[in-house]
Amino acid sequence: MNMTMTRYLQKLLLWILVILFVLFYPMIISIYVYLPLFIGVMGYILIRGIDQGRISYIVISLLYLINMDINLSLPFFLVSIAILFVYIFMYPHFVHFRKCKVCTPFLTVLMIDLVYLGFLLAYDFVFQTENIILDDILLYPLVVDLLMAVIL
Repeated sequence: MNMTMTRYLQKLLLWILVILFVLFYPMIISIYVYLPLFIGVMGYILIRGIDQGRISYIVISLLYLINMDINLSLPFFLVSIAILFVYIFMYPHFVHFRKCKVCTPFLTVLMIDLVYLGFLLAYDFVFQTENIILDDILLYPLVVDLLMAVIL
């Protein structure tokens, strides 16, 4: 087998795994509620897709977020607004950290998670609902999200 065929098979396997993750992970989260949501990581992938003009990144992240909305009834529009808020108002200020391979994804995922949490709390306050309960369980998905950002 030559080198191009091996590379093609690796890319194909990677895309199959990504598609399986995007389609089935939100369903698994709806059963096992303690799994992390990865909203920050998908938001960072969306921002990278917009920033670099990579349509595949944009499509994958939007499909994941829509699937999360369908399976968990999370407000998709709120997630989109949080990601775009970070992209417009905070991400350009991370230019100073672009040379650091870990700093930009870490800060972007942290800001997306914090802005989304703030928007969820505001949503709960305005509509007198209770989507989230502030406790130590919220720290676990944030830490896992940040670790995934470092791995990316």
